[in-house]
Amino acid sequence: MNSAIINIKTDIKVKKEAQKVTNDLGLSLSGAINGFLRQLIRDKSVLFTLNENAPSDYLLSSIKESRAERKNGGYHSFKNNRAAIKFLDNK
Repeated sequence: MNSAIINIKTDIKVKKEAQKVTNDLGLSLSGAINGFLRQLIRDKSVLFTLNENAPSDYLLSSIKESRAERKNGGYHSFKNNRAAIKFLDNK
């Protein structure tokens, strides 16, 4: 197999954390990057996701705000989409 070398600049901490994650998954960092490149070629898209076990501060504050609003009766529920649109039109 012909190989090419790709040099990238990244923060040392990012590299070390990425190596730990790939090692825990049984991959090398090079193997993970090769997998990413193949997926990029195949899908012609880039997808970045957040760890579902660690929601962002923004998401946590939004959830807290929604729970408080619901507790105080400041929310609306609708039987169908027409009722929701009618509510919005009357705002």
